[in-house]
Amino acid sequence: MPAMQAQIDGISLAYDDRGSGRPLLLVHGYPLSRRMWAPQVAGLAATARVLAIDLPGHGDSSIGDHPVSMDSFADACAGLLDALGIQEPVVLGGLSMGGYVAFAFWRRHPQRVAGLILAATRAGADSPEARAGRETAMGTARRAGVEAVVDSMLPKLLAPGALETRPSLAAEVRGIMTRTPLAAMLGDLMALRDRTDSTTTLATITVPTLVVHGQSDQLIPVAEAERTAGSIPGAELVRIDQAGHLPNLEQPEAVNTALRAFLTRWTATTSL
Repeated sequence: MPAMQAQIDGISLAYDDRGSGRPLLLVHGYPLSRRMWAPQVAGLAATARVLAIDLPGHGDSSIGDHPVSMDSFADACAGLLDALGIQEPVVLGGLSMGGYVAFAFWRRHPQRVAGLILAATRAGADSPEARAGRETAMGTARRAGVEAVVDSMLPKLLAPGALETRPSLAAEVRGIMTRTPLAAMLGDLMALRDRTDSTTTLATITVPTLVVHGQSDQLIPVAEAERTAGSIPGAELVRIDQAGHLPNLEQPEAVNTALRAFLTRWTATTSL
């Protein structure tokens, strides 16, 4: 399905928009695009109005000339809601880097959040070792291109052995990532490196929250999800078996079931 487009602050933002009811805005990870949410856009449209955004510089969105940060990404999401005339609070879902964007959105626009879905993400800032890894990735990207970084990441994104047992899924993920321009990849890496530590943010979250994590995530251990869920009042944790860092693509039915139950339960109680 061709992307819809919204003009926001000099940037053309691409997005998908399907279904009706409570808006669910889904934010992709690094270095991906809204296409990673295709199973959720299709599978949850009967439950909610599902929106999936291409962050600036990703997918079919233009990159603009603004400095990139989790805050700027969060404001782009708010800008999309404004462009669509959505004033009611939304359920905001983010995976990995999208989770960092969700934390920033909560800090900057809490009145616009009815609920949070935090998938394959963590609250803490980069460790010194992780920051060094971002620098290494930036060097690789400048020297050898986006595909070299993608090829180094891919074995760790999926559950162990998935490259061999699920080659079509691996090819799909690689195809999404390699469409990311070099400038966007470098901007992401700098924003990831310099992002705010959100650990103290967790206790401030007062909306219903679902934490979703692949049991076999090789990039962010499931223990991180347990700490996140344990630090957010009333949060629910769902572990997805046979899934790594992209559980929504690796086990879409299990993730959709969890998200559908969350959306239905909280909408029924009118807490969202």
